[in-house]
Amino acid sequence: MVSRQVIGIDIGGTALKLGRFSAQGDHIQVLSVPTPQPATPEAVTAAMIAAIAQVDPQREAIALGVGTPGPADADGRVARVAINLAGWRDVPLADWLETATQRPAVLANDANCAGLGEAWLGAGRQFQDLILLTLGTGVGGAIILNGELFIGRDGTAGELGLITLNPAGPPCNSGNQGSLEQYCSVQAIRREAGFEPGNLAQRAIAGDTEAIAFWQQYGRHLGAGLASLIYVLTPEAIVLGGGISAGAKLFLPSAIAEIEARVLPSSRAGLKILLAELGNQAGMVGAARLALQKFGGPYQKPF
Repeated sequence: MVSRQVIGIDIGGTALKLGRFSAQGDHIQVLSVPTPQPATPEAVTAAMIAAIAQVDPQREAIALGVGTPGPADADGRVARVAINLAGWRDVPLADWLETATQRPAVLANDANCAGLGEAWLGAGRQFQDLILLTLGTGVGGAIILNGELFIGRDGTAGELGLITLNPAGPPCNSGNQGSLEQYCSVQAIRREAGFEPGNLAQRAIAGDTEAIAFWQQYGRHLGAGLASLIYVLTPEAIVLGGGISAGAKLFLPSAIAEIEARVLPSSRAGLKILLAELGNQAGMVGAARLALQKFGGPYQKPF
């Protein structure tokens, strides 16, 4: 019996990453093409349609999953806005792709797709309930419950980096103040330390006491934010991704100590804190998983 196949697509500001996968998670074919510039909805969609034909010339995939750099609606049909892409506002991307390819499509935020990817084939594959937190330019996240992505009734749940850490803290682009993102993102490190994270990590590894102290404080902030999430969701695992996670050995011990100090043992029993494994392929992998979860049954034309 031939395994059911899907295509996962990750829309990035510089590249479109596509992968054709079996239902068991086998990479059948992977492709990366440049994102058109300017990256208007029409230009990006045309590039995606051409790339889909390349990655699946025999039309073996039954469905498409797409990770967008911004929120999608709750039904996974409309890209509400795409960060750093020109002219993206309420784009009916699923409809456009379905009309062009005659295959059903579903959308989700790229951080949510990354969480699904890690849950399927990455660090979270042994768990049903987990959190992914991406520590990068901002702080993003995803919630996986019972093996499926949780997005809430309007599709906007899981903005884990925007929870309040300090009511009197620095203002956040979200309108919040003192959010976790304002203490644990690349931008926060630049503001507070005056260095890039990689440079600050090198200084700490070389024995710079101020850099070491900074990363310990970073870990305490991260642990305090995770403590709130643990109390609400009691996950089996927390997966940390994003560029800052490369220096986890500098801050993870203090983050774990903070969690142990703040969270009742009954709420963190068996909790694992892990580093993401899929790197920049996580979004593509998760988009494929999203398509499998939504369209894994017999194909039915959606329009």
